[in-house]
Amino acid sequence: MSQTIQRLFDTKNIPQDALWTLENFDKVIQDIIPANSKQESALPKQIRDLSHQMTDERERRRKGYMNEKTALVAYARYFMWWNLVRLTRLFSNLDFSFLRDGDICLDIGSGPLTVICALWLSQPELRKKNLVWHAMDISRQALNLGEEIFLSIAAKSANGKTRGESANEEIIPWKIVRVKDSLGSAIRQKAAFVSCANVFNEILQNESAPPDSLAKKYSNALFPYLQENASVLLIEPGVPASARFVSLMRDAFLRNGFFASAPCPHQGRCPMDGRRAGKSGASGKWCNFAFETADAPKRLLSLSEKSRLPKERAVLSFVLMQRGADAPKATENQESIRIVSDTIHLAQKGMRGHYACARKGFSLALCTRDFKVKSGDLICDAKEKSERDEKTNALIFEI
Repeated sequence: MSQTIQRLFDTKNIPQDALWTLENFDKVIQDIIPANSKQESALPKQIRDLSHQMTDERERRRKGYMNEKTALVAYARYFMWWNLVRLTRLFSNLDFSFLRDGDICLDIGSGPLTVICALWLSQPELRKKNLVWHAMDISRQALNLGEEIFLSIAAKSANGKTRGESANEEIIPWKIVRVKDSLGSAIRQKAAFVSCANVFNEILQNESAPPDSLAKKYSNALFPYLQENASVLLIEPGVPASARFVSLMRDAFLRNGFFASAPCPHQGRCPMDGRRAGKSGASGKWCNFAFETADAPKRLLSLSEKSRLPKERAVLSFVLMQRGADAPKATENQESIRIVSDTIHLAQKGMRGHYACARKGFSLALCTRDFKVKSGDLICDAKEKSERDEKTNALIFEI
């Protein structure tokens, strides 16, 4: 099976010290921002209130809400913790070998440096490289807290070993440059790598233009930051609107000489771009990946229950775009498909299936072997059949 399938969320690839940090992230925060018993009792309500501000009550949310200490603490103790869980699992299964010693990196909408922390945790080989990270956010308080969190995490796991001593430059080669500003502001040097996680989800809440116009606008905002040979990672919530935007951004980067390195198994049009079914051959599906959270840190799951925000699944949409001679190109292998759904029980065929993305378009993968297929899996030896699915008109593969 190892020769035919590549997992997107394989927990076996998460470093042991990262697992320890994720399990004890609440203690990391407690060391930085101590909370007494009264404050801990009030935390679930504060988390729930912040969740409303970020979703159904976002029209009333202040632009600088992360400058408020109560909101920032609730965010770090809960939302950042969950984001670290999902990003660390994803990053541990992606190839970041393109990052080189001395590279300039830019994390836009960095908040408390969640992406930077997750990348340190998930990629021990990168911990040895001298990377300069420009962390950009409108909240100075979030950036300050994020740097403290990063230094604490990095000191405990420097060089792949759990450490107890305080952080110092000798064991942490990454340099953090805090940039209190927003997308569009200048940085001194062009970047070899730019990351944006949950950035456009917030930005687009205040936009009314069509999605394709917005993708053109914001891809053009990103291009000036990039070196000639650069990589861009976009991660958004796995909901239709966000997946649609990610797909359109992918198109914009493809038109400018980039390759889609992950998760796409091809360089063609996205067959799950979130458009409504029936329009230009659209499937009506959107590209998103999910994993169950039963093995998430127990205290985090407990905090979710206390906050009345139970989370059984973590879902995201993302794309990694790269440009340059060294950019790993998608295989364009006719037999490679990416699983983009949970199990579908096909009554008419008496089989298990999954929706998938393939070079020729939207597909249905029929399971003919006795192994469990999961959302995000890359199947490298799928067998294309001559028929199509009657219900969805999807191409059919056997796996």
